[in-house]
Amino acid sequence: MAENTLSILKPSVNNLTARIFVRAAGLDFEELDVWGKKSTPEFLAKDPADLTPLLEESDLPKGSLWESCAILQYLCNKHGLDQFYPRDPGERAMVDSAMFYLIGTLYPVLARATYPTLGFPQYPGETAMSDADEATKAQAAKDAEAALAGPLDVYRKFFLAGRPFIGGEGPSIADMRFAATLEFLRSIDYELPAWAEEYMSRIEEALGDAYTEPASDVRGYIDYVKSQNA
Repeated sequence: MAENTLSILKPSVNNLTARIFVRAAGLDFEELDVWGKKSTPEFLAKDPADLTPLLEESDLPKGSLWESCAILQYLCNKHGLDQFYPRDPGERAMVDSAMFYLIGTLYPVLARATYPTLGFPQYPGETAMSDADEATKAQAAKDAEAALAGPLDVYRKFFLAGRPFIGGEGPSIADMRFAATLEFLRSIDYELPAWAEEYMSRIEEALGDAYTEPASDVRGYIDYVKSQNA
């Protein structure tokens, strides 16, 4: 039996991050695709938030952990994976800040811009989940798309300034989280700036199959969605 069990949804950005990480780290893991199998009493007993990725591992206080960034941080701490999550307090703070900025600022806007196209549910209160007419919903998605440029440029000006990766010379867990997020902008044919395209190429080159193999599931799903919307 594998040391780590990871329940995942293959088209999801949060899940893609964790899937890239366990491969890049060379961890012993079993991957369970729970598409259509969530929300059951058995799943909710382990994960009352009903979220993926879900890590099950015997050393966790309650046997399970969700939220992709928390999973990556935990596994790095447990296995001493300093190359992905540096021990130096300043460097670690940069990695944490890049992930928290993504979760709190970039990702909510990206979700509003891409989820309607991807067919993913959004939170109650969002325009896409309201009784607004289709034109209003479409405009809300376009407004979110236009708002992406500012948060994206923060990564160029601050987190990546003078560095190939947020982690320095090699990809950190923040790089995996950021690159996985950028993959989803393909669904709306968002024109990434040249620096972002070059950055994603560096990530994939550095991580090799650990990145390409799980990313192919996301890319395949995006191609399918776009073909349905053509």
